Amino acid sequence: MSESSLSRTALRTCDSPVADGLLDSLAPWLAEWLPRQRWFAGKDRPISGFGLVTATELLPCVSPGVTPGPGLLHLLVRARQRGRHADAPGGTGAPSAPDTADCYQLLLGVRDVPPPVPAPALIGRPGSGPLRGRTVYEALHDPQLTGLLLERLSRPGQQGTLRFLRGSDSPVPSGLLPSPLATEQSNSSVVYGSRYILKLFRRVERGVNPDLELPLALARHGSARVPAPTAWFEADLPHDGPTGARVPPAPLTLGVLQPFLPGRRNGWQLALNALAEQRDFTEEARSLGRATAEVHTGLAEALPTCVLGRRVLERTAADMTERLEAAGDAVPELRPYRHGLRNAFRDLAGLGRRGHTCPAQRVHGDLHLGQVLGMPGGHWSLIDFEGEPARPLAERRGMQPVIRDIAGMLRSFDYAACRHAPGAGGAFAREWATASRAAFCAGYARASGTDPREEATLLRAYETDKTVYEVLYEARHRPAWLPVPMSAVRRLAASPVR
Repeated sequence: MSESSLSRTALRTCDSPVADGLLDSLAPWLAEWLPRQRWFAGKDRPISGFGLVTATELLPCVSPGVTPGPGLLHLLVRARQRGRHADAPGGTGAPSAPDTADCYQLLLGVRDVPPPVPAPALIGRPGSGPLRGRTVYEALHDPQLTGLLLERLSRPGQQGTLRFLRGSDSPVPSGLLPSPLATEQSNSSVVYGSRYILKLFRRVERGVNPDLELPLALARHGSARVPAPTAWFEADLPHDGPTGARVPPAPLTLGVLQPFLPGRRNGWQLALNALAEQRDFTEEARSLGRATAEVHTGLAEALPTCVLGRRVLERTAADMTERLEAAGDAVPELRPYRHGLRNAFRDLAGLGRRGHTCPAQRVHGDLHLGQVLGMPGGHWSLIDFEGEPARPLAERRGMQPVIRDIAGMLRSFDYAACRHAPGAGGAFAREWATASRAAFCAGYARASGTDPREEATLLRAYETDKTVYEVLYEARHRPAWLPVPMSAVRRLAASPVR
């Protein structure tokens, strides 16, 4: 959206009485606070300005003639940042990237005296504007305000530019104790008692988020592998098209409330526990393969599918090669292996030239052990269908081969083994990963009728592409973890050409 159209949109959609002068007074505080948040995408570049897209008071922040109480303010704010220069840290050597203006969802608590909240949740006390002299903070750490949000989600309807919807008629009980999850990543989550979990999407785009769209489709199809959305909220934002013509409003998914699954444990932790105890994990991996296949089958039956032919396979291989070159420019450790890794993508392009086709459908998009919940007996549930948050929403909503999800899970078994026993040692961990990978594929084959290992060229290409993504991610965010994907780089680069 252009800056001029953003301004026109803001005039139409800022329905809060505090909107006038709000962003000017908050901007200095937000410029300091936003880059410190785990979910802020542009940590490597300074913020050059803000644009207010919407402002909605879920609980009035200023009531003339009334002693001010707590306020709850919902904002959609566009943070402008200059593009990364080619010679800057993390640059790729390519021409400088264009300026960006990502849109972020903020839920702000407003009080004269804030409740006890962690210091990182405090934003500041504006000295001017409609909130002058009041403390502004991250509202998810205020039980009164997060309780109000749950109450609002339980009642379908419109409030300002926000629309609240329900997935079922079952009542949502009140009085559940809210608790924000400490392990924030690209989003923020609040657990209500042991009944519900609310995920709030932080960096948002127009379009239905896959983490709402796919669980809804699976629930309507009767799948028991994915928690069905209980409620959600969204915004409709009109905007100008490329020729200045008005474009119909498009829904923008902001948050999803789903049943919480008590007694389930994160697959990553279950895997690490098995490694620590030197315990076989093949039965769990086999069950997880079956669960994954059931979800893929449900998605293929509930939503459209297609077949990828030569042109798409060659384009996919070219995109993978381009990502490899860019990652190698940014991460020197990867450069010696680029030639060997390219072979996987050349082989994929060769499949297309030989007339090979590949079924495609909606998939999870970011499947790994941290995205599954298990319990004794081997029952698994898949969660977090958002896909890789760094990718554009339109791409995440596209159809992909199921091999993409399978490659992500196979990489996750290797990750767990390498984290348990880094370096050249750890014979048990290496054997554990090999056995778990094979068991997962066997379980998938039994449930789906198709063994992913029979598509060796396709699987190798997607596993290589995922490993390149991991190298770039670890180099930028967790350098101490870089040896984990690099061990896979060495293996994949040495694989023979098929």
